[in-house]
Amino acid sequence: MKRWMLSALLGSALLTGAAFAKGPAVNVSARKHPNIAAAQKLVATAYERIVAAQKANEYDLGGHAQKAKELLEQANAELKAAAETANENK
Repeated sequence: MKRWMLSALLGSALLTGAAFAKGPAVNVSARKHPNIAAAQKLVATAYERIVAAQKANEYDLGGHAQKAKELLEQANAELKAAAETANENK
């Protein structure tokens, strides 16, 4: 029983880590908010390119790439909040 629980915990931790490694998700309806959804796609693409740059430079970018990724995650959250506000105001 303990092994099963440990396996389940490790599995969920790995899945959670993989989800965070992907970066920001496009979670706004393209039908309702096409411009915001397009902006989220650009944010996700930029995040992926930063990850590629980190790998290409063996993560030696002075912390600047990591800071840029954090700011992109923040921008994505703001875009989602903007769409939610628009939904409330309709």
